[in-house]
Amino acid sequence: MRSLCFAASLLSPIALADNPESALQHADHKALHQIQSDISADNIQKDITKLVSFGTRHTLSETESDSRGIGAARRWIKAEFEKISKACGNCLEVYYQSETISGEKRIPDPVDVVSVIAVQKGTTDPNRYVIMSGDIDSRISDVMNFTDDAPGANDNASGVAGTLEAARVLSKYKFNGSIVYAALAGEEQGLFGGRIMAQQAQKDGWRIKAVLNNDMIGNVEGINGVINNTTARIFAEGTRQTETEQEATTRRFTGGEVDSPSRNLARYIDRMADRYIPNLDTMVIYRLDRFGRGGHHRPFNDLGFPGVRIMETNENYNRQHQDLRTENGIEYGDTLDGVNFDYAAKLTALNAVSLAGMAWAPSPPAKVEIKGAVQPSTTLSWQAADKKQNPHLAGYKVYWRYTDAPQWQFSRYVGNVTEFTLENIVIDNYFFGVASVSKDGYESPVVFPGAAGAFGE
Repeated sequence: MRSLCFAASLLSPIALADNPESALQHADHKALHQIQSDISADNIQKDITKLVSFGTRHTLSETESDSRGIGAARRWIKAEFEKISKACGNCLEVYYQSETISGEKRIPDPVDVVSVIAVQKGTTDPNRYVIMSGDIDSRISDVMNFTDDAPGANDNASGVAGTLEAARVLSKYKFNGSIVYAALAGEEQGLFGGRIMAQQAQKDGWRIKAVLNNDMIGNVEGINGVINNTTARIFAEGTRQTETEQEATTRRFTGGEVDSPSRNLARYIDRMADRYIPNLDTMVIYRLDRFGRGGHHRPFNDLGFPGVRIMETNENYNRQHQDLRTENGIEYGDTLDGVNFDYAAKLTALNAVSLAGMAWAPSPPAKVEIKGAVQPSTTLSWQAADKKQNPHLAGYKVYWRYTDAPQWQFSRYVGNVTEFTLENIVIDNYFFGVASVSKDGYESPVVFPGAAGAFGE
């Protein structure tokens, strides 16, 4: 059914302002196809190669050298962001974000954990943010070995290179909301860069609607022998970490375990892959991260922000966190020859079109509520979007699906209203949500009713 829905909308692109009722299908946007096409595998290869050339990017490594260590790497990343900003008329605000960490298991002595942040401010809603991140640091078998070579080609020069390339392409456009490109530090030592950024964003009142953490986006050959460049994984946690006891009680009776904002962010990215990224199928995985493991989206999730991890499907553990060596005919180590640059470009393009789609769309609906118990119909309501922040708003679309369906199945454009009743659609048999729609058809992620699904104000 979903494939038929996508095919129909591709054959009939809509002009929402002229024919709002046709918004039953997603608009097909030439700009997003162009963004996908503009992502360069060659640029990504050059950037990964440069990051590997620093020898090691361990959090505790050299900071004074111009050619080796974490200090040289972050200075080069900052210079690249500044070069991108200069090309777009200084459209990026580029800065270091740091904190001195000590007394930790993996950082016992004081160390400055320094990330590089580049912010592309939105034109009408600059305090609404979507974020793409990659991790600067690398490691080998001994997590405390900061002197030996740790190339970190795939883990995670690929994520940083993808973030730089997304900035090169998206900085050519103007968006309603803000886009942040983040090269985060200290991931291998304890997710410190993400924690520092998330806490600062919360302190500064950033309205974060999405965090797309890219950690290993370049490997296509799995440890199990599978070679596949046509799939990717999106890890998304369920119930919010910040849920209160009262909210948990409400959720028990209304649902929402599989409709956290992170999960609906993942569904949004999944649909963008189906529409705009050739030969890529994404797997939305209902888990915070790989089994028992973590990544830099987690500190944002810890504070209640929507965030997911985007990465390769087939991991090769011989190339992760390994000393460079050959044993029993097996080559160990995270080196350049283990990276498929075309595949890294494909996942970078997925990030870029998702960021662009959300930044061009109106803000996701706030205060979405639902009622319909012991009634033949279901009524959804929501708060009207701020007109100054969202001058391009056309209206809203109501979505619903069967409760065991992974993706939204049915939708109806309902216009610029704040309440709508779906006649003869029984509340007990479906899950429901609402998305904001712009005048040219860009949609926000779908928002599930109540605290369980809220993207924030």
